[in-house]
Amino acid sequence: MVKKLCYVATLPAAVHAFLRPHITAAAGRYEVTVVCDGVDRHLLKGLPARLIFLPVERKPSPLHDLRTLFRLYRLFRRERFDIVHSLMPKTGLLAMLAGWLAGIPVRIHTFTGQVWVTSHGLGRHSLRWIDKLIGSLTTCPLVDGHSQRDFLVAQKVLSATKAQVIGAGSVCGVDANRFKPDTAARTLVRSELGIKPDARLILYVGRLNRDKGMLDLAAAFCKVTHEIPEAELLLVGAEEEISFGQMQEICGVARERLHFVNFTSHPERYMAAADVFCLPSYREGFNMTLIEAAACGVPAVATRIYGIVDAVAENETGLLCPVGDIDALSQSLIKLLQDNQLRLSLGNAAQRRTLDMFSGDAITYEMIKLYDELTLKKNAENFKG
Repeated sequence: MVKKLCYVATLPAAVHAFLRPHITAAAGRYEVTVVCDGVDRHLLKGLPARLIFLPVERKPSPLHDLRTLFRLYRLFRRERFDIVHSLMPKTGLLAMLAGWLAGIPVRIHTFTGQVWVTSHGLGRHSLRWIDKLIGSLTTCPLVDGHSQRDFLVAQKVLSATKAQVIGAGSVCGVDANRFKPDTAARTLVRSELGIKPDARLILYVGRLNRDKGMLDLAAAFCKVTHEIPEAELLLVGAEEEISFGQMQEICGVARERLHFVNFTSHPERYMAAADVFCLPSYREGFNMTLIEAAACGVPAVATRIYGIVDAVAENETGLLCPVGDIDALSQSLIKLLQDNQLRLSLGNAAQRRTLDMFSGDAITYEMIKLYDELTLKKNAENFKG
């Protein structure tokens, strides 16, 4: 009898970005179902799985969340999945609780970063407790990076004997056929944005918010432009808390060297156009954009925090600086932009390391292998019982 696997995520965008390769590979061995919100469902076109669209509120909504929990419970009881695998905090809580209530034998949640790390007071305590509850409801908690796993174990959120990391880390690894150096894309993107071919381009890809260090990046870029007149900064991602206008205000006279592109489904184009990738974040899980940029041969300047230290080998594939240290951030950017040989050396090493350690095919292989091992183990336990 074919085993049944169900993925649960909040948004189709997360399924498309992180789970598509796993779903495609699993479809050859499992009967796969995907449960997520119906917004942007076009992103799931061609996915070899049964799709069930279930409205999920990202923010706390007690009555709506209870309805969603009940619908998941009924689905799990009816379908009797062998494995339920969730991604993102809200769906992790609802799916693991519903799976536990329905008696799903293998329950997996992937932890990809903790909002509560930069929170304070009751909010921090409550969110940390939710992560701990999710971990207790899983039969196999996965963490997308080794340093994040160590942090969660130290914080007593996860058990050291249960928490696992797939390979060297990340949710899905990097598609080397998509993320790679591309001189044609570099020329075209710079032409589209009015960036000179010889400009020194710093790139950030992600949401524009405080936790990602956007205000620090703007302030640091001001300092960079005093030293490097040809430096430019490109922000790619949706405005969230921080607007592009705010970034321009902080940059002051350097605002003309600041460029903005809203959310894109083709970040590889902009990575190929960059000289340095910058992520001055205050909190992260394993950051995918760092290794995607690395696969394009672009070295990083980032903060020295858990999650990032898995993706960037300090002084080998990029430079790391303390959180919130604008001077250190600007000096690291200046160093890489001015030293062509160092920038090239770190970029080449970043590409090699990413292909060796974070291959998408390798991560998917290990994920499917884990599914098979967990179901075999559960079958053996049931047989003995």
